[in-house]
Amino acid sequence: MGDKDVINLIWLLLMASGIIYAGINGRIEVVTASAISAARNAVELSINLIGVMCLWLGIMKIAELSGLIKLISYVLSPIVVCLFPSVPKHHPAMGAIIMTISANMLGLGNAVTPLGIKAMQQLQTLNPRKDTATPAMCTLLALCTTGFTLVPATIIALRSAAGSTNPTEIVGSTLIVSLIATLLVLIVDRACRAFWK
Repeated sequence: MGDKDVINLIWLLLMASGIIYAGINGRIEVVTASAISAARNAVELSINLIGVMCLWLGIMKIAELSGLIKLISYVLSPIVVCLFPSVPKHHPAMGAIIMTISANMLGLGNAVTPLGIKAMQQLQTLNPRKDTATPAMCTLLALCTTGFTLVPATIIALRSAAGSTNPTEIVGSTLIVSLIATLLVLIVDRACRAFWK
């Protein structure tokens, strides 16, 4: 049984237990009403989110064309070289890592995944043991998981689409929390490298 089958089984059990529980309590109509309401809310949220995401992606495209992304990459380059000493400076993996971290900093969660996969593929070309993750891969995974964010564009878009009166009020707290999480994960990463060297 694969991972997909297990996830499907879990969803089936959750839905079946909810329907059975509603049936036992004589409130089976609540299941139908909730399903229809949730489907309607999902469609409304998606339509609202499309507009906001188009706006942010447009802004990011302007930032890319104006050279802002290249500037961020240039500023990040010395830091990334220190964080990934095993990766040659001019290897394609380094560029992919910088783009992944830049997208994370700009809060583009939907763009980070394909960039992160590309970076991992490039790091795999430097991996002498193909069945084991390298320290650089572990560091990149840790950085993507904590995701230091300057502008949480995706979260702002979700809050705006959900009708928040002040969708940008989370910027300060997101910046502080993501910075602390990133610093902690880097400390743990280095400690683990030193301990298991």
